[in-house]
Amino acid sequence: MNIETNPLVVIQDYPVIPVYYNEDPQTCIEVLKASYAGGIRVFEFTNRGANAPENFEAMVNYRNEHLQDMKLGIGTIKTVAQAEAYIKLKADFIVSPIVKADLAAVAAANKILWIPGCMTPTEINLAEELGAPLVKLFPGDTLGIGFLKAIKPLFPNLKFMPTGGVDVNKENIDNWLNAGVTALGFGSKLFQQPENATNYNWLTERCQLLIQLVNKK
Repeated sequence: MNIETNPLVVIQDYPVIPVYYNEDPQTCIEVLKASYAGGIRVFEFTNRGANAPENFEAMVNYRNEHLQDMKLGIGTIKTVAQAEAYIKLKADFIVSPIVKADLAAVAAANKILWIPGCMTPTEINLAEELGAPLVKLFPGDTLGIGFLKAIKPLFPNLKFMPTGGVDVNKENIDNWLNAGVTALGFGSKLFQQPENATNYNWLTERCQLLIQLVNKK
């Protein structure tokens, strides 16, 4: 298997990115497996609970054994200590809800992709100055497609990924793609489990559908 080592390249090739957290490590692994089966190759786990480091490590170990071409990153990183902890756990990339110079520095020192979250042109400009090649527009549903269209010409060398409230329907996805995003982060709307579901086939099918929609550019 020829495995691409640059997470940014994989994000561009597989622009549907689940954003997920669960307290139970086995549930996390099952969700990772179902997403992979649906064609996902970039997955963001969020650092939002007490069990996050332990669960992330379990997911990395499973990935290393069974899903070697999956890029597994960590989100909701706000401090250098958090970043360093997950770098030790072999995160492929780091996502922040904020822009901070010290996070940019630790990512650069460890040669790891850092994706900062931005909400204003000033924050986007700072992210670019700090060397971020890809910026997370957060929260995506609050900023909206019109915001991206307005600011994108100001930053022709940056790539953008909306996260937060991005809907899974075709119209919403088409609108974001037409506005020029590089990737789309999907959170709670992706993981709304149907009633009476006994396995994660629904997630695999939803991921397959999203990838089909995104690839129809």
